[in-house]
Amino acid sequence: MTTPLIELKNIRKSYGGGDSPQVDVLRGIDLSIHAGEFVAIVGASGSGKSTLMNILGCLDRPTVGDYLFAGENVAHLDSDALAWLRREAFGFVFQGYHLIPSGSAQENVEMPAIYAGISAAERHARAKALLTRLGLADRTSNRPHQLSGGQQQRVSIARALMNGGHIILADEPTGALDSHSGAEVMVLLDELASQGHVVILITHDREVAAHANRIIEISDGLIISDSALSHTHVPVTANSDALQAVDLRQRLADGAEHNGAWKAELLDAVQAAWRVMWINRFRTALTLLGIIIGVASVVVMLAVGEGSKRQVMAQMAAFGSNIIYLSGFSPNPRTPPGIVTLNDVAALATLPQVKRIMPVNGTYAGVRFGNVDYMAYVGGNDTNFPDIFNWPVAEGSYFTEADERAGATVAVIGHRVREKLFKGQLDPIGQYILIENVPFQVIGVLAEKGSSSGMQDSDDRVAIPYTAASVRLFGTYNPEYVVIAAADARKVQEAEQAISQLMQKLHGGKRDFHLTNDAAMIQAEARTQNTLSLMLGSIAAISLLVGGIGVMNIMLMTVRERTREIGIRMATGARQRDILRQFLTEAVMLSVVGGLFGIALAMLVGGVLVLAEVAVQFSLVAVLGAFGCALVTGVVFGFMPARKAARLDPVKALTSE
Repeated sequence: MTTPLIELKNIRKSYGGGDSPQVDVLRGIDLSIHAGEFVAIVGASGSGKSTLMNILGCLDRPTVGDYLFAGENVAHLDSDALAWLRREAFGFVFQGYHLIPSGSAQENVEMPAIYAGISAAERHARAKALLTRLGLADRTSNRPHQLSGGQQQRVSIARALMNGGHIILADEPTGALDSHSGAEVMVLLDELASQGHVVILITHDREVAAHANRIIEISDGLIISDSALSHTHVPVTANSDALQAVDLRQRLADGAEHNGAWKAELLDAVQAAWRVMWINRFRTALTLLGIIIGVASVVVMLAVGEGSKRQVMAQMAAFGSNIIYLSGFSPNPRTPPGIVTLNDVAALATLPQVKRIMPVNGTYAGVRFGNVDYMAYVGGNDTNFPDIFNWPVAEGSYFTEADERAGATVAVIGHRVREKLFKGQLDPIGQYILIENVPFQVIGVLAEKGSSSGMQDSDDRVAIPYTAASVRLFGTYNPEYVVIAAADARKVQEAEQAISQLMQKLHGGKRDFHLTNDAAMIQAEARTQNTLSLMLGSIAAISLLVGGIGVMNIMLMTVRERTREIGIRMATGARQRDILRQFLTEAVMLSVVGGLFGIALAMLVGGVLVLAEVAVQFSLVAVLGAFGCALVTGVVFGFMPARKAARLDPVKALTSE
């Protein structure tokens, strides 16, 4: 005797129990179905026939009993193996058609093949051939609402046949159809049975059941009659196309997944996500708004923070981020401060860590032009002044080395001194000013520089040759302090250590000098700006979090609205991870679209800020980071709804309203 395709032994199914009353739907079903049979299971409403169909189709598990499929116990199969069985062995035809509303007729038919990993070209060709065979060649692109009931049922039959449909489970296939359409569907099922497909017809209509070769009647969860019992042998079709149990058992044992399945499933998930977003455009737009505002806020806030930081740093760098100041210092109150000499300056100039060095001999002094007096810092410098301080001359020229050697009484004045003495109107070049009653000719005006971190305005300055300052104004050649430019702005601390070691050697081991630099101040300012940028970005990220909550909310609503679609996908072979991927893809799709629009909005806002002369500096890292955060938001907030969808019970999902 051949092995049955399907064999049920003492199958029982109960619901409830515990705190709620137990309801026994199936109360001991024994049934064998062989290859090539056309079986009708008839019974009144509530007799248990639909529950039996769900167990036969591996949509549900029995409470008690054994279900052998091609000789293998289904109880030993996990959820993925059951999904494989539904996809490869069964084809479902439901009373309510159960087509996905957003998909075309062809897309609905192709669905089982997507989960089977069949290539796109093969899917399209097979689906088109099936629809043509069923008289729907001109309806392939129509959506379910554009088809009549009979046409929708034919699409459902085509879907059942997509992966072979070796066993067709038809649950009241004519129940929602008029008599003409119902007759057409029964002709199709008769034809499929004659071709070797196992057809299991669930119905309450005995006229419909009469089409079957074997009629099984069920009542109150028990089989009360089976026409096969009147035969002396089990009828087995002679049709060569009928798939035997041994073949299905081999397929079950070899049931490896196609390697390319995930690609087709991902593409289908993206297309389905886009359709759902487009169909619910207004709701999608409201959801996207949160992501858009969140991403744009993060990008703009970080750009403003970075722009402000760079602006401040640029201003501070103009004062010399690699500058070290050397001056005399008293080790204790009872000793006079040390003296830095020009010999010390000459020795320090030989250090490789020193790029430039300049003695400064100066103090605040009265400056007069005509009847206008002004207090400014008068410093004797050498020709290194413009390079060390990164301070060019805006008008005229700086004095030369020849002027320095000759002790020429020439002066280069700061911008503020020019404004005060010459009122911004008279050309100062060539004019004579009095510095402590010594006449100096103005030969240049320094570029405007402003102040650094609240210090006195640097433009209150007059630069004169060091020799002229020492001889004509201060009477000493020893510098008030020395300005040193480190060779590498990133290694100011190393340069300072080298200077300190040499100075101690020159001063007999005494540390009667003092070294300072602006690097620490600049670094502190940078840290402050970074903290400010981080704070602004964190505040903006809250709106991105709110957008993520919006994604989760809309995905929960989507799962609720599309519960039946989830059941349909499971019935056609989707595994839990396929459903998880489907809805997670939709959440990520929302975040990706929102992120792209958010970046576009950020660039638009940034352009407006630039026109308003606000310091803005967009960073690729910040843009990619914000976009990445949007993606992570989609994954994190979309995971819970997607997992909820993946864990739905197929039977409950199919019967949901």
